[in-house]
Amino acid sequence: MESTRKNIIQLIIVIVAMIFLMKLFSIQVLDSKYAEAATSNIIHKEIEYPYRGLIYDRNGKLIVFNTPQYNLTVTPKEVSGLDTLKFCQVFQITMDEFKDKMDKAKRYSYVQPTIFIKQLSNEDLAQVQDFLVDFNGFRIEARTTRSYSSPVLSNALGYVSEVSKPQLERDTSNYYQQGDYIGQSGIEAYYEEYLRGKRGVKYKIKNVKGVEKGDFEDGKYDTLSIPGQNLTTTIDLSLQEYGEELLKGKAGSIVAIEPASGEVLSLVSGPSYDPNLLTGKEYSKNFSLISSDTAKPLFNRPLMAQYRPGSIFKIIQALIALDEGLINRNTYIPCIMVPMKCHYHGPGESLVGAITNSCNPYFYNVMRRVVNRNIVDDSYEDTRLGLKTWSENVKSFGLGEPLGIDLPNEKNRMTHFRITLFLLPSPLWRIRR
Repeated sequence: MESTRKNIIQLIIVIVAMIFLMKLFSIQVLDSKYAEAATSNIIHKEIEYPYRGLIYDRNGKLIVFNTPQYNLTVTPKEVSGLDTLKFCQVFQITMDEFKDKMDKAKRYSYVQPTIFIKQLSNEDLAQVQDFLVDFNGFRIEARTTRSYSSPVLSNALGYVSEVSKPQLERDTSNYYQQGDYIGQSGIEAYYEEYLRGKRGVKYKIKNVKGVEKGDFEDGKYDTLSIPGQNLTTTIDLSLQEYGEELLKGKAGSIVAIEPASGEVLSLVSGPSYDPNLLTGKEYSKNFSLISSDTAKPLFNRPLMAQYRPGSIFKIIQALIALDEGLINRNTYIPCIMVPMKCHYHGPGESLVGAITNSCNPYFYNVMRRVVNRNIVDDSYEDTRLGLKTWSENVKSFGLGEPLGIDLPNEKNRMTHFRITLFLLPSPLWRIRR
């Protein structure tokens, strides 16, 4: 009987020991969250953000560069003996703002740093850096923001801002993290992959008091940040500045192209805005003002607006009629001011004279010949057939289709054709890397 009791007690001890061993195995081997929690108290991950690529004009003039800015971070566990009133006075925030920011930081993590105040400038840092030693748990994190050598080309360059939650959800590359910056429009968006660079990381060991004790395993797992690639555009900055001066106070667009190569020398949209307004800590306020402006300065008119082509379309009409064999260079049509008027240049013209003097009645009649053919051997039963042929010929010049310019949000020209489209039926903008 006593032997049986002894065996039962031994069995219970063995079972309890097995349960403890299985639990320890689960905690230490199968479930990593306990190891991560322990590790996070001594190993701190510090992100090194890369410099975004610079942007130059065709002559090597710097257009876009980086200016240092700083985020103030807080690690709630390390905050001790804080004079909250003094802190609020130094950083010019209210007590309610302080409490709200601190609550958000604690909800995120007690042991990991969280951004407390964003985008402090060099001037801001100079005013507060002498006080940082009094605020345990608060540190400065270096970042950069975009700056511009000239307040022009904003619609083509685009702007950079913090990545949004929908963008994070759509990020199939899993590169971006909350707090990262991303190109939102223009060149900054189109060439984001090249401009952004690659972030680095450093692992630091800290004791329970938050005192840094050096690199984790001598930096074995650290990686260096890689700067973004620089871009050289085809833009001539001086010509761009001149174009924007001409368009000041007006709505419209100017596109200057190098005919031999198709490179865009200037891409002016008016009205526009100073790109420096959409950088730094005033970004949100300025973006709200610019986006609510009824003049629509964010609307990129060279790419998105639709305009009637005007008299330059007469050249297209002439080429179509010549190709269809309906006129030749000696075809004479009287300028009778019907059904539209024309500036007086004589009683009539041949094709060269009609182009030279931009004769409205001449090309009205050319259009009629293309659509309403009266040739015996090649007649149309319905003008819709002639109109279809005319439409196909027009589209063969690239009209009515996007050019494929390397900027986002280009619109089709299906209802109105633009003057710039007639100059070159190939992409207007190229980036030279």
